[in-house]
Amino acid sequence: MQVNDPKIENPVLRMVGEEADRLGLECYVIGGWVRDLFLHRPSDDIDVVVVGSGITLAEAVAKRLGKGAHLSVFKTYGTAQVKRGELELEFVGARRESYQHDSRNPIVEDGTLEEDQNRRDFTINAMAICLNNGERLKVKGERVLRYGELLDPFDGMGDLERCIIRTPLDPDITFSDDPLRMMRAIRFATQLGFFLDGETFDAIARNKERIGIITKERIADELNKIMLSRRPSEGWILLDKTGLLPLIFPELETLKGVEVKEGRGHKDVFYHTLQVLDNVAASSDNLWLRWAALLHDIGKPKSKQWDPQAGWTFRNHNYIGAKMVPKIFAKMKLPLNEKMEYVRKMVDLHMRPINLIEDTVTDSAVRRLLFEAGDDVEDLMLLCDADITSRNEQKKARYHQNYQLVRQKMVELEERDRIRNFQPPVDGMEIMEMFHLEPCSLVGELKSAIKDAILDGVIPNDHEAAKQFVIELWQKKTK
Repeated sequence: MQVNDPKIENPVLRMVGEEADRLGLECYVIGGWVRDLFLHRPSDDIDVVVVGSGITLAEAVAKRLGKGAHLSVFKTYGTAQVKRGELELEFVGARRESYQHDSRNPIVEDGTLEEDQNRRDFTINAMAICLNNGERLKVKGERVLRYGELLDPFDGMGDLERCIIRTPLDPDITFSDDPLRMMRAIRFATQLGFFLDGETFDAIARNKERIGIITKERIADELNKIMLSRRPSEGWILLDKTGLLPLIFPELETLKGVEVKEGRGHKDVFYHTLQVLDNVAASSDNLWLRWAALLHDIGKPKSKQWDPQAGWTFRNHNYIGAKMVPKIFAKMKLPLNEKMEYVRKMVDLHMRPINLIEDTVTDSAVRRLLFEAGDDVEDLMLLCDADITSRNEQKKARYHQNYQLVRQKMVELEERDRIRNFQPPVDGMEIMEMFHLEPCSLVGELKSAIKDAILDGVIPNDHEAAKQFVIELWQKKTK
């Protein structure tokens, strides 16, 4: 099949083919770039497989590109990378692979294009497009190489049309050899909105225990890509249905199910969580806000109690969940930095706005929420809006309307009192100077009293008012 697409006439690809012809090397663009070409998706990275030395061709291409081209060679892996501006080309020699049972790192040998396509993870990633022009090269003296010719031995094009993720060869061998491909299968299905082929799905379920040899970092990388998909819930549901979920994220597994007592049940927290996640994903590309959505109710299993009057309760689940976040991030090798702290804060605060709705919306309570949420208050409100998943449309409308009242109150108070991220206008140094104090707990108490007075609306967020307040407080304490 000859590919007739404007992207194939890319002058850089033509130039790569010309250099390959000059060196007498077969070369093909392969993998994700080819797949995305037919899906009409943007793809910046171009992978070129060479029957022979990929490094030799990369060196020739870098030289041809001239000034501004940067060549990186990785001799251990037989690969090379050429960068110039936004352009990024990866070169590798065609190879065949074999595996040992206790490792996903293959034993690699030089191979043919056919052997290289056999080792690919999925049919839609095994398609290759020839970059040679055919004037000098033939394959085994039989087939003349033609620029733009598609080589698709496993009907990847058919699987693209059917929206199917399928392995080129026996899926049990594919997944046993490299168990990370189970995660990749689910990730691609989620990103592309595809289905897992029946045999592929069953093979993941049969080989799920093999995921134990994959590092947490590689699993986290695939999970983040699932989380950044248009509907990340689809990936988590596939992880659940294939049996991978309890092996990689047991805390999420415990959210599943509904317990009924005296005829009263509760939401299935797992599916509620996935709905909240999709709601957030529809409004925000923020990966860590999406993680906050996934973890916002993670403390519910530990806090679940039966109350004969109230039914099932989950008191303080936000506080319990917030304490779980650092442990989950550490175990799953997610970043233990400000990203984790942001997620922890979102989980901790996600019940505060709804409590404001159920109580009287006081200025004091809104000031405290503004102070604690800081610059993340808009994200928090987005999460809280997404958390409204009731099937009762009137109830949902009422909650959304009430959240708008909270937002309006936030704007008014912020404009007037400048509470977000504020520090008491009289600091500890000034307190020590005013009352001739050495550093001690009393200084902290006075400073905290100023903060509380401002948040409670007793005094304005103003230096003179705060100074007068602390003087009067000092006088009371020293009588």
